[in-house]
Amino acid sequence: MGAVEQIEHAVKGSVFGCRMCGQCVLHSTGLSCPMTCPKTLRNGPCGGVRADGGCEVIPEMRCVWVKAYERSRKLPLWRDDFAHLRPPVDNSLQGTSSWKNLLTGRDRRTPEGWHADA
Repeated sequence: MGAVEQIEHAVKGSVFGCRMCGQCVLHSTGLSCPMTCPKTLRNGPCGGVRADGGCEVIPEMRCVWVKAYERSRKLPLWRDDFAHLRPPVDNSLQGTSSWKNLLTGRDRRTPEGWHADA
């Protein structure tokens, strides 16, 4: 892991619980890392939200997407970004710097045949 990745992991991991997927969308998800969802969904919720707002996989855990939605309402600059459809997770970016991937555009490449408007 390079210096940028180490710094990014130290900052975002400790503050936001980021999992270093290389495709960070914290601004869109109310500063909640969607990769903390046990199903690692980039678009949620999965449909398994319990009546009390808990996760269907880990009932004692609050649903990451319920939390993300509530938090996104408090961020006026990015509030509308929550509803944007995000491409599937590109697991080949795991452990890479989302900062570098953003600058190079790598985080916006999608799998062949995937289209947001489909």
